[in-house]
Amino acid sequence: MSRPVRVSPQELRQTLIEAIVEVAPDVDPTTIDPCEDLAEQLALDSVDMLATLVSVNERTGIEIPERDYPKLATLDDAVAYLVHAAVRQVDAAARQEEDSSI
Repeated sequence: MSRPVRVSPQELRQTLIEAIVEVAPDVDPTTIDPCEDLAEQLALDSVDMLATLVSVNERTGIEIPERDYPKLATLDDAVAYLVHAAVRQVDAAARQEEDSSI
């Protein structure tokens, strides 16, 4: 597995939008309201949302536990979650690397 890297909120937002469009090609990304529930506004069912989150994981390496799925309801919420999760993963990898060098 590659070492986690820090990514900007803008990169994560773009990655998430690309994942949504991959799952739901009819979605016009310019119409996404970042504060509204993604599933409701885009008529995505639970399978679509799961596929979107799996795609984000595959593209970024950011782990998203199932218990956290509700924290990614809106675009803004999802980006904030992904930013914090990415930082946690980078920090954990750095600690693990540091521990293994001792």
